Amino acid sequence: MNNSLLIELRTEELPPKSLSRLGEAFKDEVLNGLVRHQLSPGVPANAQWFATPRRLAVLILEVEEKAADRIEEKKLMPVSVALDAEGQPKPALLKKLEAMGIPVSEIARFEKRMDGKSETFFYQATVKGVRLDDVLADIVAQALKKLPIQKVMRWGDSEHQFVRPVHGLIMLHGNRVVAGEVLGLSSGNRTLGHRFLSSGEIVVATPEGYAAQLAAGKVIASFAERRDSIAVQLDTKAAELNARLNPADGLLDEVTALVEWPVVYVGEFEVEYLEVPQECLILTMQQNQKYFPLLDSAGKLLNKFLIVSNMQVDDPKHIIGGNARVVRPRLSDARFFYNQDRKQTLASRLEKLGSVVYHNKIGSVLQRVERLETLAQKIAVHLGANASLSARAARLAKADLVTDMVGEFPELQGIMGRYYALHDGEDKAVADAVQSHYQPRFAGDALPAGNIACAAALADKLDALVGFFGIGQIPTGDKDPFGLRRAALGVLRILMESPLPLDLRKLLSDAASGFQPGLLTLVDGIPPGLEDFILDRLRGLLRDAGYAQDIVEAVLAQRPTRIDLVPAKLDAVRIFLVLPEALALAAANKRIGNILKKVAGTGDDRFATPDPALLQEAAEKALYERIQEIAPVVKSHVASEAYAEALKALSSVRDEVDEFFDKVMVNVDDPLLRANRLGLLKALFDQLNAVADISKLGV
Repeated sequence: MNNSLLIELRTEELPPKSLSRLGEAFKDEVLNGLVRHQLSPGVPANAQWFATPRRLAVLILEVEEKAADRIEEKKLMPVSVALDAEGQPKPALLKKLEAMGIPVSEIARFEKRMDGKSETFFYQATVKGVRLDDVLADIVAQALKKLPIQKVMRWGDSEHQFVRPVHGLIMLHGNRVVAGEVLGLSSGNRTLGHRFLSSGEIVVATPEGYAAQLAAGKVIASFAERRDSIAVQLDTKAAELNARLNPADGLLDEVTALVEWPVVYVGEFEVEYLEVPQECLILTMQQNQKYFPLLDSAGKLLNKFLIVSNMQVDDPKHIIGGNARVVRPRLSDARFFYNQDRKQTLASRLEKLGSVVYHNKIGSVLQRVERLETLAQKIAVHLGANASLSARAARLAKADLVTDMVGEFPELQGIMGRYYALHDGEDKAVADAVQSHYQPRFAGDALPAGNIACAAALADKLDALVGFFGIGQIPTGDKDPFGLRRAALGVLRILMESPLPLDLRKLLSDAASGFQPGLLTLVDGIPPGLEDFILDRLRGLLRDAGYAQDIVEAVLAQRPTRIDLVPAKLDAVRIFLVLPEALALAAANKRIGNILKKVAGTGDDRFATPDPALLQEAAEKALYERIQEIAPVVKSHVASEAYAEALKALSSVRDEVDEFFDKVMVNVDDPLLRANRLGLLKALFDQLNAVADISKLGV
């Protein structure tokens, strides 16, 4: 007989930032345990998890009271190993049977069947299905051990361990309590509602009625439903105030994990605090107090905020007043830091960066700033931007790291630098670059605007990539302590999406030249492996953008260094691929590449310019004439970045290529004739790969 199963573990307040992960993982692990014992079909839609600050619970439908018996087949050993010439069991078989608990009398029931090349004994046994009552406590205990918990604790004089002390356990199958013990708790069917808004124990009658009974006890058990309730209340209150919320999905999740019966109230602070940059006020309200700041239609911070309380009362003035009193010192601290920081210019703080270690092998942050200044200036020159402003932006970019505000709120680095730069009278372009040189900080983040900001941002990321790769600090697996994957993606996005006509290899070389000679390991002026690392990030970036794998590989096989031209090449190859000649030319290109590889190092790999006087066959003469005809056209189109037109021109050579391979032998005995034909193929190969390695297409 199957019924719904409810498991609830009642605890002290669980870690809010991981509550949803704990709830979902608990559901998955319990369901997996039931499936392993064949007590549940394992349908994901049949399982629901609940998580509040003081409980983890899971409801699973269609759970059997006892698993069905099953026939299990076991392979024993080859018959020749098991029986002697008289058909009697050998010691090896007897030992095997004893270990498996199979009586010798069962030998007559063994099935002989070919297994590969040998006749083998197989044995079928009936395995009794387990009872839910016998295994559920262990399933729950094992599920709890597998939860994503970093630190566990003990409580009282118990030896049991969990992320927080536990106080109650429900294991209810239908209307029946499944007896068992987990973490020292005996199972039952009783729980508690809201700490203050409910009184007495709640006796859970059935698993399906669990959520409704808790709701009557002022607890919304479902994390998702509680989150939705908070979101609706926040939006409603904001609309009533003609305001809008500052986006904060992470805060919404965290607050959902802090309350069981959410009610939203409006708080207020003194207007004079608005003189502080709103990013500071927003951060302190969200990070320290878990409040939701309100903005006007222009995105300017209001002196009102929303409080998600765990208490529903008729007169919330004490709750609102208490929260206002709590937030006031936080805002006062922010104003104090802001005013104190402005007493010193950013430039005057640079000396302090000399005592801040960037990396013990690379030097201080001040030494890094000096490299950024030089590199940003070089990049600006290549872009035709104001080199002095770019250098100034790079010089001031890290100065806010030693301010009080950033010391308190590291998330504001760059943001506060901009405010302080403007206060110091720096050029607006410099101030904007100080803030945006960290961008893009994550997938989908905005890029720095303008060439001055781009120069500073590129310098920042390139210096990190070259420096850490140069000292062998290369990301491995999921470990990337210096954020080099993010830095590489930032470089690629800035170059490609801005777009900027800069050569990647030249940028890396310029960045490496700023380090002390001999400090970095370099090959041809670049740390080994760095270019491949960046191109791998580009490969993933392009696949995420929707480009087909073969098209991406065709373009990246050329190891492009002008990243800004990559999208145009990809689009050109995509257009080329729909032409009827495309796949045939791709196959021919691959064949040519293989021929040229085979002669590498043989003396035939010098590939001289084909001599028309040595052309004998009509097919090779026709191919030569076609190459001479299209070469200047392709070169012109490539030079003007009209890659689609270049590939279209190349498609016209298909007939001559097919005819050549049908009628002409390349590997002839005459060395002059062979070298001339190889040279002809090399000339064709160069044309076919002028935009991308088309041999990768269709693979």
